[in-house]
Amino acid sequence: MIAALFRLGLEQADTLRARLLDWAHSPAALDDWALGYGPLAQWAVGQPWIGFVVVIGVCAIATATAAWMVRQLAPQASGSGIPHVEAVIHGDAPPGPYALVPVKFIGGILAIGSGLALGREGPSVQMGAGIATFISRLGQRGFPDSRVLMAAGAGAGLATAFNAPLAGAIFVLEELVQRYEPRIAIAALGSSITAISVSRAILGDSPDFTVAQLTYPPLAVQVLFLGLGLVSGLLAVAYNITVLGTLGLADRLGRIPVEARGALIGAAVGVLAWFHPALVGGGDPLTQQMLLGGAAALPVAAAFAVRFVLGAVSYAAMTPGGLFAPMLTLGAQSGLMFGIACQTGLPGLEIQPEGFALVGMAAFFAGVVRSPVTGLILVGEMTHNVALLLPMVGACFTAMLVPALLRNMPIYESLRERAAQQMEAGRSR
Repeated sequence: MIAALFRLGLEQADTLRARLLDWAHSPAALDDWALGYGPLAQWAVGQPWIGFVVVIGVCAIATATAAWMVRQLAPQASGSGIPHVEAVIHGDAPPGPYALVPVKFIGGILAIGSGLALGREGPSVQMGAGIATFISRLGQRGFPDSRVLMAAGAGAGLATAFNAPLAGAIFVLEELVQRYEPRIAIAALGSSITAISVSRAILGDSPDFTVAQLTYPPLAVQVLFLGLGLVSGLLAVAYNITVLGTLGLADRLGRIPVEARGALIGAAVGVLAWFHPALVGGGDPLTQQMLLGGAAALPVAAAFAVRFVLGAVSYAAMTPGGLFAPMLTLGAQSGLMFGIACQTGLPGLEIQPEGFALVGMAAFFAGVVRSPVTGLILVGEMTHNVALLLPMVGACFTAMLVPALLRNMPIYESLRERAAQQMEAGRSR
């Protein structure tokens, strides 16, 4: 229920951001607003820059407020939260405070709603684990039972975030626990099914994305999907390095308060939203556009470059927000570009670029996170489409092979180690 309400809150925040941009771009709307606020307001709206300043100010304030909530009330709520959940389940970190769930809920709506390129799944997973922590404390459970409950709650959160019950349960085993445990598997399946039953009563049961009509590709085209996996693997390595490098740069700017850093990043996102509103936010509309095809290669490439950097910078704002949804957008964009390039270079083959966008989502996810089964099932459940399952498996194989050969760690493992190092450094000080 809480994760479903979180999704509704994000939808309302996106709507309010769009209305703010429409209002700020409309001189007539500004004039009508200023009539009731005296001569100073009327003078201000007559300036060509006032709407621009308002948008930047709102985005900066919302992001700074989210960063302040995290610092003051629940530092564990920073970022995705999935590395923290993994550390707690493995006994390497204590559970978060009771304030974690409301901070994640409100802070996530403020940060993602202001336009940061962050996903809803990280907050949903951590809120699910936080609710489970509360229940285990209420029932005076020991660590073995608490661990099962936290894993199940996390799976329920992911299932609700993407309307994907099976992916929620598989994510628990493949990523959080990293081995098959029957007790946790039973709990994760039960919690995911229950979560979906509740969330669909609130949100409906439509798939998150609609996919163009796809046909199964001939053998010559199937080989190209292995090439897409290689490209996705290289991009995944670059993305992991970029995210960690951006966080490292933010650490070196440690004298700047996190609220000021959040405000600066929020202001920059506000500038981008003013000129290109479609490029900000979680990225679902962009993903949907890629899956329907028809986009030109050059605009997609430009949008990919912007989102690639924006995702890493947004994560450095130290606000609640995940990596999954932005990764799926990047995967769809890179897949569509690859498909367009193949269609242009090999006109004799029957190539559907939107099919490459679909496969690219799973391949890029597998390259970054190294949880291929979760990626395969997640994309299948989000799109209700398994027509390209075999090419998707091949692309995930090569997408994981490249980072393995380059000795690049999975993103959540890197983030968990980074958090452990920071905790150890704090103790030594």
